[in-house]
Amino acid sequence: MAEKLLEIKNLKQHFNVGKPNMVKAVDGISFDIYKGETLGLVGESGCGKSTTGRSIIRLYDATDGQVNYDGVNVHGKKSAKDLKAFNRKMQMIFQDPYASLNPRMTVADIIAEGIDIHGLVKTKKERMERVYELLETVGLNKEHANRYPHEFSGGQRQRIGIARALAVDPEFIIADEPISALDVSIQAQVVNLMKKLQREKGLTYLFIAHDLSMVKYISDRIGVMYFGKLVELAPANELYNNPIHPYTQSLLSAIPLPDPESERTRQRKAYDPAVHQYSDDEQLEMREVSPGHFVYCSEKEFKQYSVK
Repeated sequence: MAEKLLEIKNLKQHFNVGKPNMVKAVDGISFDIYKGETLGLVGESGCGKSTTGRSIIRLYDATDGQVNYDGVNVHGKKSAKDLKAFNRKMQMIFQDPYASLNPRMTVADIIAEGIDIHGLVKTKKERMERVYELLETVGLNKEHANRYPHEFSGGQRQRIGIARALAVDPEFIIADEPISALDVSIQAQVVNLMKKLQREKGLTYLFIAHDLSMVKYISDRIGVMYFGKLVELAPANELYNNPIHPYTQSLLSAIPLPDPESERTRQRKAYDPAVHQYSDDEQLEMREVSPGHFVYCSEKEFKQYSVK
């Protein structure tokens, strides 16, 4: 059985936007990520996907719950030394390749920033050799090292962002919609690069996106979020072939097919949360309806789903 790398327990991230309003961006979700796998996290804009990623990596202090990385609570009290070690193990690739790179820094300095912070090299020569190696790893060349971000396309900038994340030899990378700002032709190149790096370096990914077709291509398992809740979690093929939660069914029905004839006749499923109302005594929780396939549902729904 694969070794558990990350364990999320009842994670909550609430934001106070002025009394009495409280935004429950992430509202009590639990899941595990295993070493070497890619877990895809999907859902519509505003569902809490990115907030989940940022809470895991401590960009936000969690309101409640636990994030255990290698058995250690990420949000527990830590010394500066422990935080530094944690930051080396876990890195993030950001959504916007234009905003995530400092326009006043050269590509070499952007990539080497983590190397400098963690003291991973001893000389300037070693530093540049490491930068050149990382540029080559992500499909760029050493001549790019002395240029500035504005001189690159979106796809090239995202490759620089990936090189920056790889610079400290992390174990786990959170990719927060890393391809959403890119052209479709470039998206496939970036995803293929990430898959290649995972094979070569044994990386573990949390891949956050709203493009379900691309998520299926890269992910081993997929979690579906809706309004701060995780509503379904299953192996990628199982989720696509047997979606159970009505919201998941609605998302999958919206994926366009490359066939104009079938697109004209295909029926899409709208999700209306008002239809799925529950009484106060019904307890909703993630339940395993088949091996490895979890659905957020009531006891009554669980019995229905398990029969299918």
